[in-house]
Amino acid sequence: MAKEKTRFECSSCGHSEPKWLGKCPDCGAWNSFIEIKPVKSAASHGRTAGNASKDGRNDSGPKKLSSIEISEGSRYSAGKTEVNRVLGGGVMRGSSVLVGGEPGIGKSTLMLQLCSSIEADGPVLYISGEESASQLKMRADRLGITREIEVLCETEINSIMRQVDRLKPVLIITDSVQTLYNTDLGMVAGTVNQIKFCSAELIDRARLYNCPVFLVAHVTKEGSIAGPKVLEHMVDTVLYFEHGASDVRLLRANKNRFGSIDEIGLFKMTETGLNQVDEPASLFLVKRKGEQPAGTCTAAVYEGSRVLMMEIQALTVPAKGGLSRVFSEKIDQRRVSRVAAVLEKNLSLRFSDQDIYVNVAGGIRIDEVGTDLPLALALYSARTGIQVPAGTACSGEISLAGEIMPVAHLDRRAKTALDMGFGRFISPENTSGLKDSINRIFGKN
Repeated sequence: MAKEKTRFECSSCGHSEPKWLGKCPDCGAWNSFIEIKPVKSAASHGRTAGNASKDGRNDSGPKKLSSIEISEGSRYSAGKTEVNRVLGGGVMRGSSVLVGGEPGIGKSTLMLQLCSSIEADGPVLYISGEESASQLKMRADRLGITREIEVLCETEINSIMRQVDRLKPVLIITDSVQTLYNTDLGMVAGTVNQIKFCSAELIDRARLYNCPVFLVAHVTKEGSIAGPKVLEHMVDTVLYFEHGASDVRLLRANKNRFGSIDEIGLFKMTETGLNQVDEPASLFLVKRKGEQPAGTCTAAVYEGSRVLMMEIQALTVPAKGGLSRVFSEKIDQRRVSRVAAVLEKNLSLRFSDQDIYVNVAGGIRIDEVGTDLPLALALYSARTGIQVPAGTACSGEISLAGEIMPVAHLDRRAKTALDMGFGRFISPENTSGLKDSINRIFGKN
């Protein structure tokens, strides 16, 4: 067999060349090529052809689907309801979960609390590539963690794999995957090839020992997970940990092979760590002492399997330079432009010469179609200066013809609004078109 030759790979984009180049022909980066030595075979890492893993895999040949048995208890309970909700009912055995979030948002705190609360008997391994053992111990003491956790402060993947093979843990936490490297691929961590190879090793061990592995990842300034996009395809679940209002944290699934991606987990950051929110329905409602200002409307939003009451805020000001713009981070700007165009067409209310600002109180991002009607009321209120009547909540989709269309789970939305003290709930079931509805809501003839 011919011996595999050394190659050179761009550390910026992963482009491969048989010899070193000063400039990458793919991405144009200078002095970015690093030497990649031939990778050892899988047998050198303790796994040979023909070995059967605990989940029934056998590398010697295919198996008939009807002959594969599913073992009982395929999930661990995370010990936290919000985490179980986002993951689809618990932590799946042998699964790989990628967790991304901004620096300082609490990813390490969440992972350390997960190590303590997961309902699985056996050793839990926490691989720390960024913090020392003493730093982890200080955080664990602050969080009140009493469970015995195996802490490994190591970044070389072969050394890590030897400890994983020795312990055979029931849970593996890697914080973070960008710090791992393999000496066969060079000494520089965080490159495209290093991230792919080291992640593949951890994912393979998770399936071999039927234990879940959580990979904590850095994010870019745009908020997406740093590193090769293929990493998100390699794992089973991709979670984003996001900021809400001040101390509120949101855990959202962007990909989940074992459950829905519509659920969100809600936490509050406290001195003792991340605590679950007891009453999420009213978490994003603004509590005021005075009157409700113009440009605000309360929406009943269906997120996953529960209803959240949120306040949508709108502001319109004359456009500068004759070019109108839409500023909206929490609601898609295209949705805002579409609703404004429908209002302009059906109510002869001009928005084309206005700059439009839209926000959602509490900092949560929402994409649900039921926000069309409350967004329209907020925009109308902001443009005219007329307040939405107090105690009014609404939900509904708006068509391009100005019709109010039904949305899912209207009865649950109305019940939640009533329980939260709203005396009036506007929905497609009790209103007609957009024009007639606005005239009746705002007391116009």
